[in-house]
Amino acid sequence: TLMGVELIYNKLMTTLKQKGLEKMEVAPNDVFDSEHHDAVTQIPAPTPDAKGKIIDVIEEGYILHDKVIRFAKVVTGQV
Repeated sequence: TLMGVELIYNKLMTTLKQKGLEKMEVAPNDVFDSEHHDAVTQIPAPTPDAKGKIIDVIEEGYILHDKVIRFAKVVTGQV
């Protein structure tokens, strides 16, 4: 059963990718952009250069044909 579920999952992911769905590349220390990110919370910046940058990624975002369909939920360093 596990192998069947994995095959279905892989087929679904391949089909979505062919239709233009992409996972948004978001990493800690990236600059926060309100066009692509949703700040769930802010914490005090651990270092002065982390102010206004992404500290942690809570949930990945997705893009469909250059349009954001789900914003990435992130934690930012407080300015």
